[in-house]
Amino acid sequence: MKIVIVGIGLIGGSMAKAIRKNTEHSVYAIDTNHETITAAISQEVIDGEASLDELDRFDMVILGLYPETTIRFCLDNIRRFKKGGIVIDTCGIKSAIVEQVERPLKDAGVRFVGCHPMAGREFSGFAYSLDNLFEKASFIMTPTDDTVMSAVGEVSQFAYDIGFAKCVMASPEEHDRVIAFTSQLAHIVSSAYVKSPSLMDQAGFSAGSFRDLTRVAKLNEDMWTSLFMLNRRPLIDEISHIIEHLEEYRTALQEQDSEALHSLLRDGRLLKEKSNEAMAN
Repeated sequence: MKIVIVGIGLIGGSMAKAIRKNTEHSVYAIDTNHETITAAISQEVIDGEASLDELDRFDMVILGLYPETTIRFCLDNIRRFKKGGIVIDTCGIKSAIVEQVERPLKDAGVRFVGCHPMAGREFSGFAYSLDNLFEKASFIMTPTDDTVMSAVGEVSQFAYDIGFAKCVMASPEEHDRVIAFTSQLAHIVSSAYVKSPSLMDQAGFSAGSFRDLTRVAKLNEDMWTSLFMLNRRPLIDEISHIIEHLEEYRTALQEQDSEALHSLLRDGRLLKEKSNEAMAN
């Protein structure tokens, strides 16, 4: 298969490296940063640079772009993609993208599948891409009634071939609702947490819990602003839930209610244990 990756930052670059490491597919790239293209070629991560006019040469187009740019790229180049070819995105939100690009691409004879590789780092850019980033990771696909199911099968096999451990199917709406909790809220909480006036006093007083809770505060604000705004309704709901529960803990402390605090902590532990059991099964 002949593949082109548009945008070879952390995810796109890791895709290219995983393809090179695990398959015999040829892989090319399009990126506005020529230095990145040069680096990818010199490291033998890609076979070469492609142009927009060559999009119809590729069996699969992987978009490693921000959400708004992904939508614009699909619609601007709708007549350039290969008829019968596959286009996938890698964005962390799905409804806004799928709703705007899947039907127009299908009408143009192009098979689109909304995708989200559940892997990342607290760094961005091609320099931090890894050939094993997707090992043990889930690959989410969000087919709809407009999705050509043959493409889902091909993309699923591709995901396993480059190292993903599991393919998960969800509707775009379900994806966005769950990801607001499992990913986006965590980034919001981490960003808010480090704004404590005690942050600069933590040296010598911090260990694993501090490291775990603050890791994703080191984020790419351009990308995450886009993701948060496009998924704001589910994310607002999750923020409201956590504020409600934080106020319960604060009230128990203010009222010196040890029994209520003990109950809140116990409830949290039991929910975590139940969650662990569900994931194990």
